[in-house]
Amino acid sequence: MGTRLTTAQPATAAASAATARGATPRGSTRATRPTASSARSTSATRSASTVRAQATSPRTARLGGAGGNGGAGGHRPPPEGPRVGPSSRRQRILLWIVVVVLALFAVRLVQVQVVQGAELAEQGRQTRERTIVLHAQRGDIVDSSGMVMATSVVRYNIEIDQRQVPAYVRLGENDEILGRGAAEAAAQLAPLLQLPEHELGATLTGTAGYRVIANDVTPEVRAAVEELNINGLTTRATSKRVYPNGSTAGNLVGWVNRDQANDDKQTGLTGLEYSLNKELDGLNGTRSYETGVGGTVIPGADQRTTPAQDGRTVNTSLNLDLQYVCQQAIDAQVDAAGAEFGAVVVIEVKTGRILAQCESDTVDPNSPTGSGTLHTVHSPYEPGSTGKILTVASAINEGLITPTSVFTVPDRFTTENGQTFRDATDHETWQMTTAGILATSSNTGTIQIGDLMTDAKRVEYMKAFGWGGPTGVEIAGERAGTHLDPTQWDGRTRYVTMFGQHNQVNLLQITNVMATLGNGGVRQPLHLIDGFTDAAGTFTPAEHGDPVEVVTPETADEMLLLLEGVTAAQQGTTGKKAAIDGYRVAGKTGTAQIPDANGRLNDTVASFVGVVPAEDPQLAVGVVVHRPATQSTGGALAAPVFQQVTSSALQMLGIPPSGVTEDLYPLYADQAE
Repeated sequence: MGTRLTTAQPATAAASAATARGATPRGSTRATRPTASSARSTSATRSASTVRAQATSPRTARLGGAGGNGGAGGHRPPPEGPRVGPSSRRQRILLWIVVVVLALFAVRLVQVQVVQGAELAEQGRQTRERTIVLHAQRGDIVDSSGMVMATSVVRYNIEIDQRQVPAYVRLGENDEILGRGAAEAAAQLAPLLQLPEHELGATLTGTAGYRVIANDVTPEVRAAVEELNINGLTTRATSKRVYPNGSTAGNLVGWVNRDQANDDKQTGLTGLEYSLNKELDGLNGTRSYETGVGGTVIPGADQRTTPAQDGRTVNTSLNLDLQYVCQQAIDAQVDAAGAEFGAVVVIEVKTGRILAQCESDTVDPNSPTGSGTLHTVHSPYEPGSTGKILTVASAINEGLITPTSVFTVPDRFTTENGQTFRDATDHETWQMTTAGILATSSNTGTIQIGDLMTDAKRVEYMKAFGWGGPTGVEIAGERAGTHLDPTQWDGRTRYVTMFGQHNQVNLLQITNVMATLGNGGVRQPLHLIDGFTDAAGTFTPAEHGDPVEVVTPETADEMLLLLEGVTAAQQGTTGKKAAIDGYRVAGKTGTAQIPDANGRLNDTVASFVGVVPAEDPQLAVGVVVHRPATQSTGGALAAPVFQQVTSSALQMLGIPPSGVTEDLYPLYADQAE
């Protein structure tokens, strides 16, 4: 009885504790009859429990003493585990989470597909899209017959990735190794690129990912280079401007600059290349396509092409054959005279077209040096006695004199305001006609003619003939010479302007005075450009200014006959060396004194301007030789160049000789009687 009671108490306590934890006590479903062995076990257990209870620390005893939660014997119950709620609640929570996530996905899907769909699609397309530039071809410059003076050709730059060169191996026919690396690559490339092998080897060696080893190689050289299959070697197409005629019209045509930072874009720097850059320069196009992995073009994807618009061909009025002869003639005379420079222009009288515009020491645009100065338009000078043409023509047109009017002409003449002037040579006092004054180039006689008009009237004619303003020729930077303001002239200046001193003009301006007289007194605008041809072959004429009537046809005819006397074989005439067999030549020499380095009037400018044939002028030609080493006249230096160039032009253009002759005006009073 005692054993069963002792054993039942702990079991009941344990069952109570288990029940409190919400578990079913072990053995509660069925009563177990205690046995002797179980009694002994229970007794042993109680003894052990007693010992543990006694060994329990005071804190443990306080927490689980008799009558406490620890139950009989001071046992502390094991800690409680987490409680799990009902399964229906968990399902509701999971369902709401799923709903929220799906809602977020739906919102994002609407945002991507509807709100931002077009924008994101465009961003994706831009990411895949690649655009290449379609380079426009720069227009050509051609002469009047279509002969090319400037054009662009395809060339290639040879580039190398130095890091890949060591892997290069050159194999023989039987796959034996003949060489390797930079040394062998240099040995193979040097003869093709015409570069020193040792320098090329140094260029191929290193760690640079990009290095240019040759520029502007021809397509043939490029093909030979690519056949070598050198590791890291690539070629890149570019464009090069070439000038097939070298220095012929070199300064006039000009040259371009290649902007390597802007894909070798060519921009005109001088001459026609510069002044007509807008016409010559084309408009680049583009080609866009989409690529996938590895840069492969996506089939069927959108491709867009904007074609390049090539520049227009510039059709000039120049005759290249005449230009060549012209340059040879002026170069020879400048060298012979030790002059600073010389220039020649040839103008078609009836149209104002410039057939040749020549400079001494012209530059080859293929390898240009210097600034490309065009002395014909950039270097005005005092015309000297060629300026007398305007004084006489103005007085005749005003009805103040005739070709046979007689003047008393001493070698020295003093004006009313006390200014004294002299002729180039000493001579006795002559009774000379207007024709004689021009033929002998008398300063004293010209002053008497000019003094018949006011300064304002003379300036009016100067401007009408084209002085004091640009000619309008298609060259940038033209210097039009002196600003004509007679109110700024002092008592001496007004007289020297009558015979071509003080005022400055360029060679085109003074030559066009003769062309105006040859055209019946009507000044045509000068021009170098006939028109433009586009890539489709359509020609568009260039626009030029309107003609200007300067003097009457009668005055023009009288002036031409007067100026024939200058080149005639008569005593005292200054232009004999300009005469051409079989052709009537009307012209005027000019010799102007200009300051030397010390400011003294010891240097000269020698010139000649004329038209041919005088009875029906077709060509006006002007020549200037600037600062010859020794003082010399226009008749000695410029007239022979006129004769040579004009003779060649007449033959090249097929202009027939003069068929009729006409009596010249008398030079002296006694001849006029």
